[in-house]
Amino acid sequence: MKSFLEELYYGNLKPSEQIVSDDPRYRPLNQQISEMMQMWRQKLSEEDFRQLEAMLDLQGESNSMHNMATFVQGFKLGASMMIEVLQGKE
Repeated sequence: MKSFLEELYYGNLKPSEQIVSDDPRYRPLNQQISEMMQMWRQKLSEEDFRQLEAMLDLQGESNSMHNMATFVQGFKLGASMMIEVLQGKE
């Protein structure tokens, strides 16, 4: 078994692809989103629906950027806490 650092180096660690919310509202919420997308697909013209999908894709990209920044900030905060703990500073 490779070490954590080897897995990180080779790009095998993809936490964003492994995370599934355990919030009981998660799956019903995603089901509701799917149903609403189907409803809009039927209501809108093909071009309007394509534009809606494009806007949602942009929103997904924006959310992904925010999540990445949040992950980095959280990682830095955790590393800073470990450094402080290991240095024994008050």
